[in-house]
Amino acid sequence: MSRGLLSDYFTGVMYKRLAAVEVDRLRSNQHEFNGNPGFKRLLGTAPRRELTATFLYLDDERRVSGPGRLTWYDARAAHPTRTEHHLYYTPNEVVPLARAGDGFFLALRPDDEVLVIIAPAGSSVLAQLFWLFDMDRTGALELETRDLSTSPVEAGFLARMVLEELGIEAEGPGEERFDTLVEQFGLAFPSTRVFSEFARKSLGNLDPRDDPDAVLMAWIEREEQLFRRLERRIVSERLSEGFHADGKVDVDGFLGFSLGVQNRRKSRAGAALENHVEVVFQAFGLDVERGARTENNNRPDFLFPGAAAYHDPAVPAERLLMLGSKTTCKDRWRQVLSEAARIEHKHLLTLEPGISESQTTEMKDKRLQLVLPASIHASYRASQRPDLSSLRDFIDLASERQGPGGGTQPQA
Repeated sequence: MSRGLLSDYFTGVMYKRLAAVEVDRLRSNQHEFNGNPGFKRLLGTAPRRELTATFLYLDDERRVSGPGRLTWYDARAAHPTRTEHHLYYTPNEVVPLARAGDGFFLALRPDDEVLVIIAPAGSSVLAQLFWLFDMDRTGALELETRDLSTSPVEAGFLARMVLEELGIEAEGPGEERFDTLVEQFGLAFPSTRVFSEFARKSLGNLDPRDDPDAVLMAWIEREEQLFRRLERRIVSERLSEGFHADGKVDVDGFLGFSLGVQNRRKSRAGAALENHVEVVFQAFGLDVERGARTENNNRPDFLFPGAAAYHDPAVPAERLLMLGSKTTCKDRWRQVLSEAARIEHKHLLTLEPGISESQTTEMKDKRLQLVLPASIHASYRASQRPDLSSLRDFIDLASERQGPGGGTQPQA
């Protein structure tokens, strides 16, 4: 994909809430979704249409997918004036997980294949899908349809994060132009620190002090683009070699390689975020220690001003700060709560768009402040945004706590 637009991946999408009669086996066992005007706008009004589909169930903890087929048909095709369309689906392991009230998305791909997505009501996944498809984020609407065939929306870094949760390998616009940049690494991954520094330098002299939120996102976006190009080269070379052992196809070898690719992506993304955030803090001259030890061998990602001050009872707890760093939260945000007992109000930086209102409310109740680059705030509901902090907000707080005498000095 050279344009990197949402229309590269979808031509249209429809959302509805699932009714009990569609998913409750005690109410019906017809394997059908009720037809409605949204289906007709997306699939047309032909008497019968067969579609290849991928079914996907996503909640904040798991992902279940499987193949299937859909049949869009008019049950009253023989009637001279009436029509009654239904959407029949073949049995699969996804639909039985659904409950009445869950969100249902029917997304049509450019090749006419269909992605059926089910997400629980109130989940972060559902909120992120509303954001991705630019739908009503309150979830108040029973039915909504979007024509994406001419959408100018770019599938940027955040959108690609959500698309990959849907099993879609999304490539940013014009990433092939980075091939010459990554040639110096050959067919080997450098350390994350080396690669993060390389990504920053490739963007020239961006100064985080001008706009820390925008600069952080620019660095993250560039490193992601460069990494994917290098990864594509390395993986392509390995696949061309094939997987064989003792003259046979080495299935276990292939599966191990595939798992390694996925694990590397996740671990590298987290380390890259920490690398860039650390450089931002250095630009502002903040006293901070990365991975400092607190109680019970806990190691918060960033401790202000550092371990020595944290373990010094002469330094008031009010002068201390900690910041966890996670590219995506899901339920793992609770890990941060136990990482620094002396610090009552903790902070967590994430790049995850559209976390559900129930999750952010729980974070607030647990005295965890969510920190997001300013550009991500728009993916949250208006009711959530007053409780969000930007990276600039956090830096201002850290600077205030540090004070003119330095963060390691006890308060007079």
